[in-house]
Amino acid sequence: MQQDEELKEMLRDLVWLNAVIATELIQITENTSAILRKTAPPETCIAEHAALRATALDIADRYKPGTMLRQHVGKHQ
Repeated sequence: MQQDEELKEMLRDLVWLNAVIATELIQITENTSAILRKTAPPETCIAEHAALRATALDIADRYKPGTMLRQHVGKHQ
C-alpha cells in the first residue's frame, strides 16, 4: 500500500512541475514576442495566454495546493 501512496505523491509532484514549466513557457513566449515585435503581444494572445495560464494553475492547485506558484505567476508581466 505504501508504494501506491509514493506513486501518487510522485505523480502529484510531476503534474505540479509540469504546470510550473507550462506557466514559465507561456511567459517566455510573451516576452520573446514583445522583444521581436518591439511592442506588447496582441491582446488576443495575451487573453489566450491568460486562459492557458489559469488552466495550468488550476491543475497545479488541484494536485499540490498551497505552493507559491499562483503567487509567483501573478507577478509575471
